[in-house]
Amino acid sequence: MSTTQIARPAARASARPSHLYQLDLFRVITFAFVIFMHVLGATTFPQDVHSDAIEGLLHFTRQAFFALSTFVLVFQYRDRPMAVGKFWRRRVPLVAVPYVLWSVIYWAYSLATADQPPASTGASLRALVIEIATGTAWYHLYFLLVTLQVYLLFPLLMKLVGVIRRHPWLVLAVSGAVQIAVTFFLSHPPASVDYTTITRFYTTLLPYQFYSVLGAVAGVHLKAVHSWVLRHRWLVLGGLVVSLGIAEAGYFWNVHNGLWPEVASDAFRLYLIPWFVAAIAAIYLAGARWSEGRRRGSKAISWAVDRSFGIFLSHPLALALLSPLIALVGDGAGAPWTTIVVFPATVALTLLIVEILRRLPVSKVLTGRPSLRAVAAKVA
Repeated sequence: MSTTQIARPAARASARPSHLYQLDLFRVITFAFVIFMHVLGATTFPQDVHSDAIEGLLHFTRQAFFALSTFVLVFQYRDRPMAVGKFWRRRVPLVAVPYVLWSVIYWAYSLATADQPPASTGASLRALVIEIATGTAWYHLYFLLVTLQVYLLFPLLMKLVGVIRRHPWLVLAVSGAVQIAVTFFLSHPPASVDYTTITRFYTTLLPYQFYSVLGAVAGVHLKAVHSWVLRHRWLVLGGLVVSLGIAEAGYFWNVHNGLWPEVASDAFRLYLIPWFVAAIAAIYLAGARWSEGRRRGSKAISWAVDRSFGIFLSHPLALALLSPLIALVGDGAGAPWTTIVVFPATVALTLLIVEILRRLPVSKVLTGRPSLRAVAAKVA
């Protein structure tokens, strides 16, 4: 999750690892939109028609990262054997340990800021165990739980690399059909299925599987995908505009027909699927164009990528700590000024938190990266 360093195939094991610079910008752009989406949600009312119209589009970030995560893994292992046990021992703790620790942090923060004290210590601990098991300690931690599922199922996916190599469009078609069926089920569940059951799907890989498969196909066929995106950049941008129109038309049509804006803008709407795919392609295009040019701002981009996992984990805490600012600006200026003020403040406070964490001996388990002192000692 926190690296774009890609090893070359085994046949070139002695060569220096390559670096896919386009993924650096891809990651930074997507994380910026993640923070903006959460800030927008915190600084507007849940049923604000116009802000929800934007939030629906911003859900592309989760699909983009599942595509990116699988892309990186498949590209790394597509031409060399993988020892399953070694893979799990290396990858799973890098996500599982921070996931558990940050679940505890957010659980403790919730207890400390609750209006009423907990019923009992035992009840609070039981709630923590449930939250860790379900990815609900805070609203963004489900992503890590799903990422762990990607890691656990990745060896099975690698057995399909030959099929992906020979029949990429068939694989995408089958996965896409499953995605449409799952999305339809989640957005139009049978009356016999209660809402609690539906929400349990959100922390599983199933609602995101198509985007992981899309990343896998791109990882196997990177050269062809990269060339096609660059050659057809106007088609990619045109698809972005058209899919944007489809997404917004679907949203406003549903709102007009009585669906709550917050529901009409959730991530599991059929009219959002083309937009998600187009947004992923467009951001990759931006990264590809940047990587093949002068790569302006590359030091800042690399700095942000190195801290990206920590930024993801801690930015909701920064946003929560800024609640007095949200109230102050909201009462005085209202929308959209609250969002405009709080977004850069959230970014700044998040970066401060991450810089503090990176200087602690426990940086590895909190940010997925070794402490800056350990990095400096290794370089020296």
